[in-house]
Amino acid sequence: MEKKDEGNGEVVRSNEKTITREKEEGKGKEESHPLPLMALNHVSRLCRNVKESIDFYTKVLGFVSIERPQAFQFDGAWLFNYGVGIHLLQSKDGEDRRPQTDDHLDPRDNHISFRCENMEEMEEKLKELNIKYMKRAVEDEENGTRIDQLFFNDPDGFVIEICNCENLKLVPAGSLGKIKLPFDRHNPPVETLENGEMNQD
Repeated sequence: MEKKDEGNGEVVRSNEKTITREKEEGKGKEESHPLPLMALNHVSRLCRNVKESIDFYTKVLGFVSIERPQAFQFDGAWLFNYGVGIHLLQSKDGEDRRPQTDDHLDPRDNHISFRCENMEEMEEKLKELNIKYMKRAVEDEENGTRIDQLFFNDPDGFVIEICNCENLKLVPAGSLGKIKLPFDRHNPPVETLENGEMNQD
């Protein structure tokens, strides 16, 4: 179901929030044509041993194995939880596009990040499973917020982050911004400026 706000012509779908900021006063309005995107569907990971990776993502991160289409002509596995999928792909013999070393841990490397509601509990689990990790915190004194982070590698050396990033307020950085938030899950706080508007069905 859709409804149209006659005031600004914005279309708001019933299953999402739409946060908009108009251009600065005097510069006029731009007609909005939002993309029909909904959410992140999955992250794909190339791995040397699919079974070992399944064990890691299910035991460490709580993912669940789901059925994978039989039409695929290569080894792999699909996992799902928290509204996102992990697709594991078996690397071919002699092919190695994975990180150079499994024990290299750099937060600035490509990584995937999961929001966590209890960082202490997650850290204890990593200790119990004897998983090497890096712990750090990012503090924003101006806004009085703090983000706690845990970084560790999966079996193939890809970096994973666990954080309480919902503490960080989302602030559109341009003069015209649009943020679409899923209606059925917890979202970080969103700040809109004086000319900002938030539509929610």
